[in-house]
Amino acid sequence: MHGMQGEGEPAGEVYDWYVRGLRLLETGNAAAAAELLAHAHFREPDSASVLEALARATFDARRYAEAHRFFGVLVETTPDNDYARFGLGLSRMRAGDVPGAVEQLALAAAMRPERADYQQALREARATLRARAHAAGGPPVEGA
Repeated sequence: MHGMQGEGEPAGEVYDWYVRGLRLLETGNAAAAAELLAHAHFREPDSASVLEALARATFDARRYAEAHRFFGVLVETTPDNDYARFGLGLSRMRAGDVPGAVEQLALAAAMRPERADYQQALREARATLRARAHAAGGPPVEGA
């Protein structure tokens, strides 16, 4: 974590960037948080905490393709991370992959059934899947 400051890096160490990034995210400045957390992720690519915060920040900054990629890596490296699956599901919804969204949101909801936000997102994704199948004149969608 220590070392010389690289070209174009913010002042401080990775932990400082992480804490400042979370603060920016909590105060609604997702784009600035994403930029700061990207520096932290570059320096500490194996940190799941940094990656999760970066995924959240990019999603909140409406950079859905990036958020999808970051949440996907997080799911691959920590498959039992319900929040990563939730984020991946929401990112897939934004990308138009409704069946993929339902799959991830169902996993997140099964892992943490007490999370009302997970249940609500899953209901909405399933309703979208049913509506698209109905609009296309197809049969009811399995699992939706």
